[in-house]
Parts: sequence; C-alpha cells; structure tokens
Amino acid sequence: MAFDEKTVNGMRVLAAIVDSGSFVRAGEALAMSQSGVSRAVARLEARLNIRLFDRTTRKVSLTDEGRRFYAQINPLLAGLEDAVASAGEGAVVVRGRLRVNIDPLFARILLGPKLGAFLKQYPELELDLTVRDHLGDMVGDGFDLAVRLGHPQTSSLIARKLMDTRVLTVATPAYLRKHGTPKKPADLESPDHVCIHFRNPVTGRPFDWEFHRGGKVTIVHPRGQVTLNDPGTMESVLLSGYGLAQVIDLAVQPLLRSGALTPVLTAWPDERFPLYALYPSRQHPPAKTQAFLAFVQSLLP
Repeated sequence: MAFDEKTVNGMRVLAAIVDSGSFVRAGEALAMSQSGVSRAVARLEARLNIRLFDRTTRKVSLTDEGRRFYAQINPLLAGLEDAVASAGEGAVVVRGRLRVNIDPLFARILLGPKLGAFLKQYPELELDLTVRDHLGDMVGDGFDLAVRLGHPQTSSLIARKLMDTRVLTVATPAYLRKHGTPKKPADLESPDHVCIHFRNPVTGRPFDWEFHRGGKVTIVHPRGQVTLNDPGTMESVLLSGYGLAQVIDLAVQPLLRSGALTPVLTAWPDERFPLYALYPSRQHPPAKTQAFLAFVQSLLP
C-alpha cells in the first residue's frame, strides 16, 4: 500500500468520523465538504482493500476490519499531534481532545472533587468524559482511555491494573439491632435478613455474594426483592436501614468512619475488586493520556 499524503488524510478523516459519529460532523470539524469526506474514506478503503464503515440513513459504525485499523492508527495520530504541538518546545505539551470512558462510582467519589484542579493545570486540554456503567465498544465509540471498576473482559485492549479495593458486607446499626448480626455467610439466606442485590453491568445479572478467606471462596444465595444498578441509590437504600449489601471499601469509607454503616462478617476479609485503565494500543500513549493517568493514580488511596 502506498503511504502518501492522501493516506494520512484518509486516516485523519476516519478518526474525525469516529470521534464525531457522522460524516457531516467530521466534515465540519475538518472544514471539508461531505462529498470530500466520502471521497477520502473511499480512497482509504481502496488502498486498504477493506470496508471501514457500515452506513445507514441513521447510523455510521465501524466494521470489524475498520475497528481493528482504527485501534492501530489512533495512538499514532495522537502521537503525531503531540509531536507537532511540542515542536520547538522543551517538553511535550498536554493539549488537544481526550475522550475518556469512566466508571460512575469512581467519577463521583474520587474524580469529580479534584477534576477542576487538573483542568487548571492543563488549560490547552479539552477533556470529554462519558460516565456510564459499562465499557461498551471503546474503539468504535472513539474513546482514547477508559477507567473502569471490575475485571476486564478478554479483548484486544491493553489493561493496566491501578488498584484493588476490598469488598465489604454492610448495614446500618438500626438494621442490625432489628434483625441481628449475621455470624456466618449462610446466615444471609435466612428469612430473617433482607439483602440488596447489585446488577453486574457486563452480564446483566446480580453479582454473586462471595466471601473469601485464606484462599477459600464461599458463595451464598440470599433472598432479595430489589436489584439496583446505581451506587448512589444503593447508598440511600442502605442508609434507610432497609437491608444488607455488598459494597466496595472505596465507596463507603466516610460512612464507616462516621458509624452510619457497620461492616459484618469481617472474618471473611479477602475479597477484592479491581480498578483498571484500558486503552487500545501498546504504543507509547500521548502526553494527554499520560497526564490523565497520572492524575487518576494520584487520587488513589
């Protein structure tokens, strides 16, 4: 394949379509006509001998081949942006648009309170944060980086573990006075206890109630009338004294310190839940990605 100016231009157009979600908006971002955008894509498809997009009247989405190609070139294009931006300067400049897929709980508990200071540090950075309870198609959706709680699924993405946090079983003191404190995991299956389930966004089913100790895992199946998928709602239901729930230590530390929530079954202390950074390539990440990852790392206990 001839690697020339038209090929590079086609790659820029491809990235703009993925970022904006349409040929029209990509043309507006690049100051090109819609027909010019279409011609650039057609030339690139001809050079690659693959089809990059599935197009309907309502939606544009990457094909599998297009997704793989975009995952390879996007970090390289970002690196070129950095090289141009830092030419003649003593250090790499953190600038440009960074699209990040972020876990809601992490965003609310740790990221949000400190985000303003980070943005002031890098005034030339344009940060586009999408907070949602699932990763989705990271490459197809045009994200440069994701920060997610939970074990990542097998994929072509590069996964870097940032930390582990403990999984705790908690309730309010009022609930425990009324229903009693469970002494062993099997006690949760008793009709005397009310348990609040939380939905796994990957499987769509409630998380298992697991208890880890010394390499042994005990799984119980408590009854429960409600399954939630929002950490904020889980917290408010818990604080009402309705029932017991399994939560991560990171989310409830202030409530534990104040005595609003009490941990139970503390003889099973070994379950952990991870936080990962995910990105699409092993290539050296651009300065803006490195800066955001360093910021995330600085927030972790």
